[in-house]
Amino acid sequence: MIETDEHQLFRKTLRDLFAREIEPHVDEWEAARTFPAHDLFPKLAAVGLLGLEYDEAYGGMGADHSYTLIAGEEMGRISCGGVPMAMAVQMSMATPALARYGSEELKEQYLAPAIRGEVVTSIAVTEPDAGSDVAGIRTRAVRDGDEWVINGAKLYITNGTQADWLCLLARTSDDPGYHGMSLIVVPTAVPGVVVSRKLEKLGMWSSDTAELSFTDVRVPVSNTIGEVGRGFQQQMAQFQAERLITFYKQVGSIELALERTTAYLRERKAFGAPLLANQHLQFVLAELSARHDVLKHYARTTADAVLRGEDATRYATIGKLLGSRLQREVADCAVQFHGGMGYMDENWTSRYFRDTRLDSIGAGADEVMLRILARMDGYSVE
Repeated sequence: MIETDEHQLFRKTLRDLFAREIEPHVDEWEAARTFPAHDLFPKLAAVGLLGLEYDEAYGGMGADHSYTLIAGEEMGRISCGGVPMAMAVQMSMATPALARYGSEELKEQYLAPAIRGEVVTSIAVTEPDAGSDVAGIRTRAVRDGDEWVINGAKLYITNGTQADWLCLLARTSDDPGYHGMSLIVVPTAVPGVVVSRKLEKLGMWSSDTAELSFTDVRVPVSNTIGEVGRGFQQQMAQFQAERLITFYKQVGSIELALERTTAYLRERKAFGAPLLANQHLQFVLAELSARHDVLKHYARTTADAVLRGEDATRYATIGKLLGSRLQREVADCAVQFHGGMGYMDENWTSRYFRDTRLDSIGAGADEVMLRILARMDGYSVE
């Protein structure tokens, strides 16, 4: 992928926007354990960020996937992980299935306002007893005439306390395992949808996360995204979009962390010389930088594959796995190389250390990524 002048302008537009609308408020939002999504999202929508690859008929930009790569890299450079994660939910986790499989009516009613930033969305898949094993979900939607009656609970829901509607995965038949699931748009204002509790996390503090309960929640059957019973397959496609944006964000976040750590080591003196004069630190940074360079070029190879219309499952899986692991290593080195200062909550390193830990768990844990690759490469026995 070769960046054009248009790509560079888009990158600058995003960087300037984030510097103006997000960075001055990060500390405040981290302390509050939430951010005002309803205030921020329209500002993001104004530059097309919330609907980059979506149809212009619904307010999308109709751009190609290369712009999603650039958006992810710039989001990764935001000085906290929580806000860009919440942004990614709106862009690439809660809306892809609706955009691809939803009816015209559903897209007009729910997708278009999400692209405009007028509403906040969330993806509701994980449950108390079902995380990486999506086949274990228990939330049920039982048909009653022209309505679904939904009962169950969802856990670790990003944007959960602010969401106006959910892309919810529920069982809609008694078929076992991966069969008999459907994705359903559930407005949070309907009776029976309750935020059971707001959750406290190790990191990602600026992003609100909730446990949600559903008691006799009624929504029209027409709120089903696409075909009834195809929800698992649709959600797997959404997971791929989620892994891609996560991977692209990692490229940006690692780049920024290496820049900031190097700048500190140049300025900080010990034993009469800058810390960066230490050959061990030079070599560690050189290796991390080399691995980041490989990751960055792999991200471009991945984007090119998507642009060609290829199945990007392998690219997304490898990128997310290796990006998560490298990001964790960089975070650990950043803390270590800053010494006692790096361990202080007031320094950027501690937040980066906390926030980056999630990527090896969310959107499919490292072990799930390895399981996918083992199956693809014929290393597993069924």
